[in-house]
Amino acid sequence: MNMEVSRSPSRMQDHPTAPSYKNTVSLHRALASFNARRLAPALPTADWRAWLSVDAGMLIIEGDWLEEERARQTPRAATAPADPDAFLAWIEDLEASGPGQGDPLFDYLAERATLDEMRWFLAQEISGEAGFEDLAAVTQVRLPARPKLEVARNYWDEMGRGNAKGMHVPMLNTLAAALDVAPLCDTDVWEAAALSNLMAGLALNRRYAYHSLGALGIIEQTAPGRAAKVSLGLRRLGVAAKVRHYFDLHAVLDVKHAAAWSAEVIRPVVETRPEAAAAIAEGALMRLHCGERCFSRYRAQFGLG
Repeated sequence: MNMEVSRSPSRMQDHPTAPSYKNTVSLHRALASFNARRLAPALPTADWRAWLSVDAGMLIIEGDWLEEERARQTPRAATAPADPDAFLAWIEDLEASGPGQGDPLFDYLAERATLDEMRWFLAQEISGEAGFEDLAAVTQVRLPARPKLEVARNYWDEMGRGNAKGMHVPMLNTLAAALDVAPLCDTDVWEAAALSNLMAGLALNRRYAYHSLGALGIIEQTAPGRAAKVSLGLRRLGVAAKVRHYFDLHAVLDVKHAAAWSAEVIRPVVETRPEAAAAIAEGALMRLHCGERCFSRYRAQFGLG
């Protein structure tokens, strides 16, 4: 299916207005293209007014979809307590009870997946990777000092603490290159694109700032177990340690990040703004639900039901 929104901002004549999208695949490919364009460094162009018109239409389309995703999680999020201690316990329980947790996909990847299946899985995962460090950087804007500092520490870890070899995204790119994984938006499943679109939408729209905090925090909380199983699968398939280092690192480092995020980001926000608890809970559940949708699609790809 052809993209309905070009990746190139120089071709305004191809799409003078933001179209409507009649199916989920075209919607998420369009949103993925929109996010790629609005996040890319650019230069001024003469047609910037026309682009603002396109962007306004896309922002409404994005907003409608985000609200649909949010509405699915509002009933469960409404059960989250506003007391900081009780809220942290509620969030921590999502590691066991949240959508997609304990999915058998990861046992399959660890124990039985072929190299071709692992490569296909990694292509989808890379497509769904919205760039944690960039999302964290945007989300922390104008936060109070305590949560801002913890997000900054997390960002610094993602950036390899100033060492290019330790940056997390290049590590993932190293793995992709070694296994000849080259994800393309036109061929990857829409569920992976939706995951990336969700994270970008929450971070880039300030009305969802607290949702973004919840979504980013739940990634840190739930990722280590899955990362460890992917690493086991890569090791079983003979992938060298230096190549699979991205997953080895996240299996360990994200445990530390999750504890710090709870103590230094979530707690002080809920202490000073209790009404934000429901938004944080919604964001966490939205992210878990998008992950669950991906896992189900990946299992179907592998004939796992």
